[in-house]
Amino acid sequence: MRLTVFNGSPRGKGSNSKILMEQFVTGFQENNENSHEIAYLSRTGDQEKFVEIFRNAEMVLLIFPLYTDAMPGIVKHFIESLAPFCGRPNNPPIGFIIHSGFPEAIHCRALEKYLEKLARRLDSPYLGTVIKGGTEGIQIQSAGMTRKLFTAFYQLGRYFAQNQQFDPNIVQKFTKRERFPLIGRMIFTIVNFITYREATGDAFPRRSVGTRRSPVAEPVEARWLSLESRSHAPAWEREEVRWRSLSKPGG
Repeated sequence: MRLTVFNGSPRGKGSNSKILMEQFVTGFQENNENSHEIAYLSRTGDQEKFVEIFRNAEMVLLIFPLYTDAMPGIVKHFIESLAPFCGRPNNPPIGFIIHSGFPEAIHCRALEKYLEKLARRLDSPYLGTVIKGGTEGIQIQSAGMTRKLFTAFYQLGRYFAQNQQFDPNIVQKFTKRERFPLIGRMIFTIVNFITYREATGDAFPRRSVGTRRSPVAEPVEARWLSLESRSHAPAWEREEVRWRSLSKPGG
């Protein structure tokens, strides 16, 4: 059996997608009769080549990182290029692997439904979707820290070769943490807020005594007068400030 892998990470050969797939295909090729080929969607100039690879594929696996609860633009572009194959007889079976830095699986659930619908539109047998969170730091982690993860992907590839589907036990294990409990989400919110303040200074800067007042804090009436005296001020802005001043109690 020949497996065609599309790596949808914009990082290409320097991606976490590549690292995870190396483990997967090693397990997949434990049987010497199996083989694979990998296409990197980051090579945007090869779009026509990617379409031909899909056309001639025996079995397809698309792996990519989660980008803003969706997919990278190069993956979306690739999917759109497959529109002519919708309803074509004998399209290859297709499966998906989504990984992200978020430890919670819930971030990928909407995308999982989209990919299942995509397989139906292509009339391709749907092989399932693997969701794995918490993968962002694997390139800097020690071998001991990544051993369990890499072993799981190796076993996932071996099972896939034998059954033409993903091991349901491993898939379930990967998504065991669907969502943090409320207390966990509160802690992360506080940590993110503190981190933001450390990175940007003070999220709520205080005005020192004796410093020039911010234009935002300027009284509406004063700002209206200053805008009236400026002929270059946009008409819509002058009208908005005038309306705000008239709408004040007693205005």
